[in-house]
Amino acid sequence: MTTVHRSAPAPLALAGFFAAVAAVAVVGSLAATRSRDVYAALAQPPWAPPSWLFGPVWTVLYILIAVSGWLFWRAPGTRAGFAWYAAGLVLNAAWTPLFFAAGAYTLALAEIVLLDIVIAGTVAVFRRRSKTAAALQLPYLAWTLFATALNAAIIVLNP
Repeated sequence: MTTVHRSAPAPLALAGFFAAVAAVAVVGSLAATRSRDVYAALAQPPWAPPSWLFGPVWTVLYILIAVSGWLFWRAPGTRAGFAWYAAGLVLNAAWTPLFFAAGAYTLALAEIVLLDIVIAGTVAVFRRRSKTAAALQLPYLAWTLFATALNAAIIVLNP
């Protein structure tokens, strides 16, 4: 494993993490232009949140995800954990187009299960170098596990 020598100033690096996470958010928002209508048209379980809640929740989660990555980057050690982090960002960006734009609910479910696994892996890898970075991933994991259950319920209720 190669030790990382950080050359970017911390504020610049933090901006880079926010930019990467913002790119994921933009992909999701472009694919979700009709998400409120699609979500409202689906039969949902009684515990499904209202559509207006997703924006504020994801705003907070994206901030936590960016700060988590930055804290892991700042911690001494290797780059090995960033593969998990990057995979999580890619999978996060893919779910919204699958679910809302393509209407591929079953494929979206398989994809979000993989995302759950990758986030859990990220937590495990981040914990070795920064307990705070790992802890900041936990709300993200909790929300995606909830979203996984919601995705599954929507499949069952919308045959």
